[in-house]
Amino acid sequence: MYQASPMPKIGIICASDDELEPFLPHIDHDEVTENAMLKFHQGSVHGIPVVALYCGVCKVNAAIATQILIDRYGVGAIINAGTAGGMDQSVNLFDTVVSAQVAYHDMDDEILTEFHPWMPSVYFDADPALLEIAAFISERNPSVRLGRTVTGEKFIEDDFRDAINQKYAPLSVDMETAGIAHVCYVNKIPFIAIRSITDTATHSGMDQFEENCQRASTISKDVVLDFLDELKRTAKESR
Repeated sequence: MYQASPMPKIGIICASDDELEPFLPHIDHDEVTENAMLKFHQGSVHGIPVVALYCGVCKVNAAIATQILIDRYGVGAIINAGTAGGMDQSVNLFDTVVSAQVAYHDMDDEILTEFHPWMPSVYFDADPALLEIAAFISERNPSVRLGRTVTGEKFIEDDFRDAINQKYAPLSVDMETAGIAHVCYVNKIPFIAIRSITDTATHSGMDQFEENCQRASTISKDVVLDFLDELKRTAKESR
């Protein structure tokens, strides 16, 4: 579990350059290094040490970036930021979903429960202390929702939506979060995802994603910065 003090270095992973771009003006003393064909932006945000990057779309790319953040940059917690698709009917465009639980929607259940890492269920849980901070933010910002996210290697439009909803009851869907959560789980690194909605069952399709990606990415950035401020405040109070 995340320990509030001292402040750890925070890894911020986005899937695309459009999702990362809103963060870059907020990174002070940005030093860029390259590993595994990825560019890592190391500096500070509001006095908090961060390493931010975009990893590329899909679970494997996300997992590569996560392990590098842990092994080479020594991050103590990871935030997955950016955009997602809305799944539950209650989720609106530009809501922000904080992933309390994450699962793969395109993997057989027993892969994770009967083999490494021998999980008690198919769900990766967000770190409780990080989730508590997100819950505090959601109390003053009703567009920030806490719930379940699922991940798979497919952009979800109408196909598979009903089956995924019936099995997992998620608020949102994406292509990276479970891959990041998986790597954090086996490394015992605190993790949370904060991703804003570009498309829903009512407003579905790749056109909606492309039209709304920039605005949703900016909203996700704003919520993450609020989250970091609360994280810093919590750390100070615990000293």
